[in-house]
Amino acid sequence: MERVLTEQELNRRAKIDKLKEMGLDPFGQRFERDAYAEELKEKYKDTTHEEFESMTDTATVVGRIMFIRKMGKASFFNIQDKTGRIQIYISINDVGEEKYNLFKTADIGDIVGVHGKVMKTNSGELTIKCLEYTHLVKALKPLPEKYHGLTDIEERYRRRYVDLIMNDESRRVAFMRPKIIRCIQNFLDNEGFVEVETPILTSLLTGASARPFITHHNAQDIDMYLRIALELNLKRLLVGGMERVYEIGRTFRNEGMDPQHNPEFTMMEIYQAYSDLDGMMDLTERMYKEIAEKVCGKTTFRYLGHDIDLSGSWKRLSMTDAIKEKTGIDFRKITSLDECLKLAEEHQIELLDHERQYGHIVNKFFEKYVEETLIEPTFLYGHPIEISPLTKKEPNDERFTQRFELFISGHECANAYTELNDPIDQLERFTHQLEEKDMGNEEANDIDMDFVEALEYGMPPTGGIGYGIDRMIMLFTEQESIRDVLLFPTMKERN
Repeated sequence: MERVLTEQELNRRAKIDKLKEMGLDPFGQRFERDAYAEELKEKYKDTTHEEFESMTDTATVVGRIMFIRKMGKASFFNIQDKTGRIQIYISINDVGEEKYNLFKTADIGDIVGVHGKVMKTNSGELTIKCLEYTHLVKALKPLPEKYHGLTDIEERYRRRYVDLIMNDESRRVAFMRPKIIRCIQNFLDNEGFVEVETPILTSLLTGASARPFITHHNAQDIDMYLRIALELNLKRLLVGGMERVYEIGRTFRNEGMDPQHNPEFTMMEIYQAYSDLDGMMDLTERMYKEIAEKVCGKTTFRYLGHDIDLSGSWKRLSMTDAIKEKTGIDFRKITSLDECLKLAEEHQIELLDHERQYGHIVNKFFEKYVEETLIEPTFLYGHPIEISPLTKKEPNDERFTQRFELFISGHECANAYTELNDPIDQLERFTHQLEEKDMGNEEANDIDMDFVEALEYGMPPTGGIGYGIDRMIMLFTEQESIRDVLLFPTMKERN
């Protein structure tokens, strides 16, 4: 496809020939640096301008030119590396006429290397007095204008590379995300967990309630799913005796996109033999607090319009009690499906055919009256069995299960179970899910007979939990949209 170039783009391309005439590669070679911008600023933050007069410290830095102020035979410019920006002073008297003329061909966006003496200006700004100037890469497209940048949010996500150049906040989040994940890994490793990897392609739809992406395996000539959860393979490992396992990996759900959802996202699931729901609550609370302390250095975060304090003991609340607080209805005391259906009608709650069951109605009431009110970290437990096919029943009321969801700022951040390890019960639950699929529930699970067989060998009593890593990072980086914590979110095609 033929591209129409702007005048500035044509001028930049013309400079390629000038660089070649000077015997230079317009797109550079290897360059050795010995310092980064922020490291230098931290090292010399207390050194005065006068103290630098007697010092001979030098540094070699490399980065992208973000600002130029040319002043005849001497100039100032800023370069930006992965840590930040640093000012450079360059003079024809220090680098010679040839190198200074080379510098004068530079454009904002070019990548250059600088070796020079570290100093501070009279105003106190740390500066490198350039003694050696190296052209590395000619940028053929201009950067967005400084004060407007990428104003189109969609373009920020589509051209993340430009966003990272121009947006300090985007770079902060990009570098903070792996620090959070590394903190999680260190925390779990110290708790005796083992990180594993399990398949992304699967022949069965299991482990969660979600619509899948479908692909085709040519060699076997079968359709396969991209996994919607990590659960069943991890629990197979517990049967095998690994006892404490976790996985952080990409998961795929063929559903809508909004500030909380992306079709592919990062999930973490943790399984601990001989634990239960309370064990998962304790583990989660300690892990969040460790991330807050070690990565962020604070316990209060601005998240989705609310100030969230992670310190102190987190609230624990049953689903039915939460509904009773908001509506006065105590579903624990209701045993008649007809009464539930009548209540749903009175409260204008619409039900699909497969949702005309006790548990689905309870969940619909929760979603309508409670979910958005759970602002401070809250463990919401006691889910109905119809919406929890992989969870142990409550011993005192088998309509409910030993499951919780962690809610923060009105949104689910984690989902945990006392895991179902009864193979007979599990097969019955799978069968019921198949009946729901026949009734039109596209999110119902398939029957995984190999998993049932695995349970027949005996899986220890287990606590398990799944976390949306992207939502966790949204909290700790104080971002409003999942797209701001994904480097390359799924985007609609350009019109």
